[in-house]
Amino acid sequence: MATHRADVQGTDVKHTEAVQQAVAEGGEEHPGTSVRCEPFEPGGDAAIERWTLRAGPYEASVLSLGATLHTLWAPDRDGVSAQILLSSDRLADVLGPARYYGATVGRYANRIADSRITVDGEAHELAPTGRGVTLHGGPDGFANRIWQAEEIVPPGRGPGGVRFHLHSPDGDQGFPGALDVSVAYTLSATGELTISYRATTTRATVVNLTNHAYVNLAGEGNGDILGHLLTLDADAYTPVDDRQIPYGPYEPVSGTPFDFTTARRVGESIHDGHPQLAGGGYDHNWVLRARAEDGGATRAALLHDPAGGRTLEVLTTEPGLQVYTANSFDGAVTGASGTAYGPHSGIALETQHHPDSPNRPEYPSTVLRPGEEFRSTTVLRLSVS
Repeated sequence: MATHRADVQGTDVKHTEAVQQAVAEGGEEHPGTSVRCEPFEPGGDAAIERWTLRAGPYEASVLSLGATLHTLWAPDRDGVSAQILLSSDRLADVLGPARYYGATVGRYANRIADSRITVDGEAHELAPTGRGVTLHGGPDGFANRIWQAEEIVPPGRGPGGVRFHLHSPDGDQGFPGALDVSVAYTLSATGELTISYRATTTRATVVNLTNHAYVNLAGEGNGDILGHLLTLDADAYTPVDDRQIPYGPYEPVSGTPFDFTTARRVGESIHDGHPQLAGGGYDHNWVLRARAEDGGATRAALLHDPAGGRTLEVLTTEPGLQVYTANSFDGAVTGASGTAYGPHSGIALETQHHPDSPNRPEYPSTVLRPGEEFRSTTVLRLSVS
């Protein structure tokens, strides 16, 4: 399906009073998840649905356009709730400069060099996105599609949510194989937002899916994230060329601005002149430590806002984490707070396979074949300290 377009613009009214009431009541008395669906814009085009999940003091909303994580509300150490994702309530922004904010990115997240892959000896030319690469699955990738949605109703009072489905035909953006994809979001009263990806194919292909949310734990529009404390469970990263394509072997982070093996301010070394930071900040893939033998999600990152106490722990089954500090943001998007987003207004922590893996056999494989199922899980675990 081509990118959805609409001529309607407007503002979605946030039910902040209900969220504040949930904060006051606490999560333990309300272990279940309430789910509701409505048009993204009341009175507008109903093709874009907004699914709102609420559990205890937490609330998330997800759009059917791009299976996009649009908002996420969480309390600070004083119980004051804030929306911690960069997002816009204007449809023109959601369809334009904010298109990737929180979107499900695929068929291949991040960059593929020279817009070309070879799978089982067969070469495939991909739709380019510029600068000699294919970025985020091509110019009409999964972030631009309307996904079909259904409510997840769990047994008992466990976390509920919403599951999105998408069919990508053989040859879509140049990728081989017809791909059937699902992305499920569930939210618990203990602050765990779980994102579960599944995919099957009719021909050998490559798959790399991620979520592209930008986080500001102080609340969207409330300053930058340079003072946030970041820990990454990674001892190496992949240095890149001027097209953001990895080159050479993994590089150790020790002794470099890329060392977040212990908690450091995001902005501590961001402007220290390191040649890999010439773009104004981080936009790199960290190589995560060994994954769990049972295939379960293990910690990749810990982000903390010292001022308000909100903490985000990221757990994943993926081997890599792309960290992007919104270096090129130029105020083109204004959030619900009324603040235009400038550089470092948020940070993206994208769990995924490494960039250009289809052309780098030494990296973990992204090949999916008929009869197999692609499975990936990421957990965003919120707390206060």
